[in-house]
Amino acid sequence: MKKKHVILLTVFIVILVIVLAMTVISKKIESNLDQLVVATIPDIDLTKLDDGVYTGSYQVFPISVKVKVTLSNHTITEIVLVKHVNGQGKAAEVIIDKVVSAQSLDVDNIAGATYSSRVILKAIENALNATSD
Repeated sequence: MKKKHVILLTVFIVILVIVLAMTVISKKIESNLDQLVVATIPDIDLTKLDDGVYTGSYQVFPISVKVKVTLSNHTITEIVLVKHVNGQGKAAEVIIDKVVSAQSLDVDNIAGATYSSRVILKAIENALNATSD
C-alpha cells in the first residue's frame, strides 16, 4: 500500500472511532435525562419540617443545581438558586416561583426546559429531605 493510502485509512479509522465514542456518550446522557423525566418527585409534608434554611443539590450531566430553601412556620418563604449549570435550561428558573406559590413540588415543568425544571425540583426535594443548616 502506498503511504498516502495508509495515512488516509488511519485518518478514516480515527474519525470513525471518535464518531462512535460521541454516539455512545450522547446516548448515555440522553438515557440519564430521560430517566429524570419519568422519575417521581414526591411532595414534601412541610408541617413535619422545622423552620430554617435547607440546602440541597442535584446533578444529571450536563445540568447541575444547588438551592437553599428557607422555611418559616411550615411555609416555604424563599428558594435561592445558588448554582444552575443549565445548558439551554435557564428558562426553568421560574419554577422556583411556582413552588413557592404552590407550597408544593407538584408543579408543571417549564416548557422547553423540562430537564432543568426536573433537576431544580429534585434539588429542592433533596434540600427538604435534609436537616436544616
